[in-house]
Amino acid sequence: MNQHAIASTLKHITLASLLAGFFTACGTAPSKPTPVKPVTPAPSAETSPAPAAPKYVATTWQQIPLWSQDELVKGFQTWRNGCTKLQKSAVWATICQDAAQVQPNSAAIRSFLQSRLTPYQLQNPDSSTTGLITGYYEPIYAGSTVQSNTAKHPVYAPPSDMITVALDEVYPELKGKRLRGRLVGNKLVPFPDRAGIVKNGINAPVLAWLNDAMDVQFLQIQGSGRVKLANGTEIRLGYADQNGRPYKPVGRWLVEQGLMPAADVSMQSIRAWAQANPSRIDELLNSNPSYVFFQKLPPSNSGPIGSLGVPLTAAYSIAVDPSTIPLGSMAFIATTRPDNDGGIHRLVAAQDTGGAIRGSVRADFFWGTGDAAGELAGKMKQTGSLWLLWPKDLPLPK
Repeated sequence: MNQHAIASTLKHITLASLLAGFFTACGTAPSKPTPVKPVTPAPSAETSPAPAAPKYVATTWQQIPLWSQDELVKGFQTWRNGCTKLQKSAVWATICQDAAQVQPNSAAIRSFLQSRLTPYQLQNPDSSTTGLITGYYEPIYAGSTVQSNTAKHPVYAPPSDMITVALDEVYPELKGKRLRGRLVGNKLVPFPDRAGIVKNGINAPVLAWLNDAMDVQFLQIQGSGRVKLANGTEIRLGYADQNGRPYKPVGRWLVEQGLMPAADVSMQSIRAWAQANPSRIDELLNSNPSYVFFQKLPPSNSGPIGSLGVPLTAAYSIAVDPSTIPLGSMAFIATTRPDNDGGIHRLVAAQDTGGAIRGSVRADFFWGTGDAAGELAGKMKQTGSLWLLWPKDLPLPK
């Protein structure tokens, strides 16, 4: 059944049918901070061919570029920070326990990793070994807790009337697929897209008001951020939910309209175009029907919370496709910096996911918090390679 057929069916079933048949999930905010990212659009209900299985090619440690030169300590500590979420993992629990006894120096860490893990280079379905490495960060935007003539763009918490339907309870082949909607009378209809939300408002608390509509869009793309108030204090926000509409990059709209070459698309160029074309900002932003809702997080000097449930570490946490690199795993990344200031060859931890992070050789590199990190993240569209470091004698991910 395709997406339109499912949507049509759902629009015409009664609430009683929903409750009796497959209505088990509701649209409430998660009890714990969930994905940072990075906008994680709800999966489409449309069926599609299963993606090609990732290819893992066993290599030697010596075949990993600059492996012997990586100082390893920061990457290893970043991975160990995630062990709090891996205590029941059949793959990582024992290694996490043993890793706690490893001395914090490169020689001890290298010896431990080489004795316990095997490196596997990731390949694409066509057997190529390079892919796209992008970047993301935690932005800080000026805003207010009250609406004003300056701060007039809301950042919403999850709507109280949004309902989540798990489709695999009726269609097992749609495992993991969800629809989000709301009741109108006794019918479930799709939740509004970005244009509808902005035009008509929604029944949801406003967590903050931002000065710029583009700030709201980029906050949603990054999936987390901080709002700096006039008194100098900050409100920390993390991803809570999403309206169920598919994510479409606004940069793609600029390319499709012939307004910008694909090679020039970056966070900075998109913002510059919006500043030069204020009358078309809504047209630009409405091209992306996805809309992200947030939750307040406790103040902290640590990084934002990733999908694994632990704070991200600047320059050592990455977002991955979990069907290729399971969350909580160690990986090695080889790529270049977007400012042409050398290469990046280091041990990293897979601690986050993202709606646009799909494929075998694909990662999003977390740069940190603030404008300097944003400058690098917004320009990062590098070619790179990845190695999964996997426990010896254990079956590879499927």
